[in-house]
This record gives sequence, structure tokens and C-alpha cells, in this order.
Amino acid sequence: MTSRDDLTPRAGDALVVVDVQNDFLPGGALPVPRGADVVPPLNAVMAVFEERTLPIIASRDWHPANHCSFRARGGPWPPHCIAGTRGASFAPELRLPATANVISKAITPDSDAYSAFAGTDLDGRLRRAGVTRLFVGGLATDYCVLNTVLDARRAGYHVVLLLDAIRSVDVHPGDGDTAIAEMRQAGAVATAWMQAA
Repeated sequence: MTSRDDLTPRAGDALVVVDVQNDFLPGGALPVPRGADVVPPLNAVMAVFEERTLPIIASRDWHPANHCSFRARGGPWPPHCIAGTRGASFAPELRLPATANVISKAITPDSDAYSAFAGTDLDGRLRRAGVTRLFVGGLATDYCVLNTVLDARRAGYHVVLLLDAIRSVDVHPGDGDTAIAEMRQAGAVATAWMQAA
């Protein structure tokens, strides 16, 4: 059992906010059910990280208009998070500090990336900052959060998964629960921020 003190953000920790973008929220091109629910707990944890001058990273899909994940090109999804559009912008209610590092992924037409590590310099940025543990929340549990956490564990980072700051697409009922179980199996510690704080 992990004690509450073990989950207090400290030197060596970073927060990764995964893809909290307009297109994944209500009214967006690819809305995640109850996706907006992640914003209040993420704002709360960001405030703590900012106060302690700990790194905050925000990943985003930043697709070209002809991206391979779109149905017109045989992908599974409708067009979403096209670079420079309102849909690709971070949720306006998300209080990202000016010091946050933004990681753009899946930025070329022919490569997709669910993980914030895939095709980005995230690992290098974290290592240069001396980060060994990541707190992770955002959208969606069963895609970009899952792949980011699994890549983080493969790279040797400790991971705290913020259960109250993630929501699932659930293309198939239960996908989100399956993803959480997979992340736990990979070694992530799962907790609700409002309980851990």
C-alpha cells in the first residue's frame, strides 16, 4: 500500500497532462464521454506543481488535415485536433501555466502517435530535468493516457495515474477499466488526486 506522503509531489516529479483539447470535450469532433470532468482535478494538481516549481508537460494531438488516423485515409477516427484549429486548442478552462512545456504529437500525415513519448523529445526533456516520477492525467484513458503510461514505464519512470483526472472513450464497453488494469499491471500506482492531495 502506498502512503499519502509517498504521493506528495516533490523534486524529481513531473505532471503530464494528456490531450485535454477542445475536440475531445463536449461539442468537439471526437468527444470523450464526461471528458470535461478531468479539468477541475487537473487544475488542482497543476496548482500544486506550479507552486512547487515542478515541471508540467501538456501533450496535444497536432494533426495535419490529411492525417492517417482519419477515416478518409482508412483510419478509425473522424478528423480531429487539426493543427491551428480551435478543436486542437487546449480546453479554455484548463489553467495551464505559462511555464508548461507543450509536446505536439502525430504531426506528420503518415505517422500516428497515441503516446506523448512517440516521435517526440519528451523523454529527453524529462531526463534533462532530472525527472524520475510522472503524475499522469487527461484524455483518453484507453488510448493516449494508456500508451503514455506504458511508454513511461518501459522507459523506467515511476508513474502515478490520477484516476479522477482521466476519462475513457469506451469504444467497447469496459475499455477504460481494462486500460486501468493494464497500467496497474505495468506498475503504475493509481489514485484519485483529491484523495491523495
